[in-house]
Amino acid sequence: MTRWIELDGAVNVRDMGGLITADGGTLRTGRLLRSDNLQGLTFADVDRLVTHIGIRHVIDLRSETEVTIEGPGPLTREPRVTIHHLSLFAEGGGLTDVEADIPPATGRGIDTDKILPWQNRAEEGGQESERSVNHYLGYLADRPDSVVDALRVMAQGPAIVHCAAGKDRTGVVIAFALNVLGVPRDRIVADYAATGDRLDAILARLRSSPTYAQDLDSRPADTHMPYAATMEKFLTTLDERHGGPPGWLRHHGWTDDDTTALRAALRI
Repeated sequence: MTRWIELDGAVNVRDMGGLITADGGTLRTGRLLRSDNLQGLTFADVDRLVTHIGIRHVIDLRSETEVTIEGPGPLTREPRVTIHHLSLFAEGGGLTDVEADIPPATGRGIDTDKILPWQNRAEEGGQESERSVNHYLGYLADRPDSVVDALRVMAQGPAIVHCAAGKDRTGVVIAFALNVLGVPRDRIVADYAATGDRLDAILARLRSSPTYAQDLDSRPADTHMPYAATMEKFLTTLDERHGGPPGWLRHHGWTDDDTTALRAALRI
């Protein structure tokens, strides 16, 4: 069996269902999905996600700037679905995003270097990987509220989490959720790296959008690869600084009741 979900309008969609926890439990199918941008979903895609899989919550991790430039997506018109916009950037005034804003003189609205942290194949685990880890830690520093709220939404009903590529911001939030659910670290890391299987298709989709195309075209495709070493380093840093994701979450208001609710909703 595969956890990949094949859609016409998104290419990096997979179900966390079927993952095995350290104590021998299993994550429920159809309760937590991760994805790239959902702007291009077809009518058939929406029907599959909402009617057949049963998605009721969308956790949108994109910045205000991205959401505004891209416009309303198909799921915003679906009455059975609630959209939760939980940016992982420190939002500024108006449409400005503190981390992703580009000066108006450049003619572009967002800095994809902040949105899709770059990694260099020749320096896996080195300076470029460190840079990605720092971006991920920046998400936690800038918007701890969004991370905690995203996990609480997951306990409310079947949810799909997405950003632009479904790689970095989505990777961080899903890693936290899987950790709380008791999925072993090697499987969390493997799920993060699995996005690399769809990298060419992801980049092709992003290049079709003026929001992301200009900056993506200036960089080789393999500099976007989600390396296992990056997620390993990120989680190790959390261990060293906060006692892992659980310690970080507790510091930001997560409770034992939250853990119980999330596990009850997503685990068999």
